[in-house]
Amino acid sequence: MSHFHSGEVAVQQRMGQAHIADRVGRMIRADIPDIAAGFLAEQSMVVIAAADLDGDGRMWAGAVVGSPGFVHVVDAETIAIDAFPAAGDPLHNALTRPARIGMIALQPERRRRMRVNGFATPTQAGLRITVEQVYSNCPKYISRRQIESYRPDIDLPAPRHGTELDARQGALIAAADTFFVATADTDGNADASHRGGNPGFLQVLSRTRLRWPDYQGNSMFMTLGNIAVNPRCGILIPEWTTGGTLQLTGTAELSWAPETRTAGAQCSIDFTITEVIEIHGAGRLRWGPAELSPVNP
Repeated sequence: MSHFHSGEVAVQQRMGQAHIADRVGRMIRADIPDIAAGFLAEQSMVVIAAADLDGDGRMWAGAVVGSPGFVHVVDAETIAIDAFPAAGDPLHNALTRPARIGMIALQPERRRRMRVNGFATPTQAGLRITVEQVYSNCPKYISRRQIESYRPDIDLPAPRHGTELDARQGALIAAADTFFVATADTDGNADASHRGGNPGFLQVLSRTRLRWPDYQGNSMFMTLGNIAVNPRCGILIPEWTTGGTLQLTGTAELSWAPETRTAGAQCSIDFTITEVIEIHGAGRLRWGPAELSPVNP
């Protein structure tokens, strides 16, 4: 039985990588191996993708942070997260009810990551995730960073809302070497993925439009496959040194035109912003400067 839906298969075939995807897809599991459980227990941050509560399926990516151990495996099919998205994060309200979610645990210190897709239910402590897909990704395009501080006592500022980017937000995006993408298929199965590159790879085309390149990865094309069948998309850009976050939601479109591609890209993704939420300048988890991936195009 294939792990892939029609959008993923279509992109795999267009890229001429269906045979690779079939082989790589065999590593997707419906249970949590011991090595993955150990990896999750080390993490201070995970990123979750889910739709919000307003009923139109808008996708958001949001960070959840805590001391190592706040994410832990309950049994072979269940993960507990003893924390919740911050107040002001659109996922704070969205995850107060059962929801299909994607999750990525990224460990910048060691350039490691793993992904989980499944079903989340709220608990008194945070979330309980029943897993459906568990798999690791290669270290490509991950910027190395070290944690400098975790301050759970910090009061976060009120979020700023808008429908377009201001100049400071545009500059933050143009300087980004990392961001996270939330997508879902037509049945609402959500996925969270990581994108990395040299600063400038996430291009600001206007106050409401962004573009980024798709570099060669694991050949499964889960993010691109979701966008091919469901354009709703969310983006999280961490402000690493302060702990702030910039969250965008809107729609995404795959562009195959050669003139839209940067060096090393297989295609590009154009993103139209419909809402901006920023928590600026005072986050609980702060990181040091980036050591860019040596394989960035």
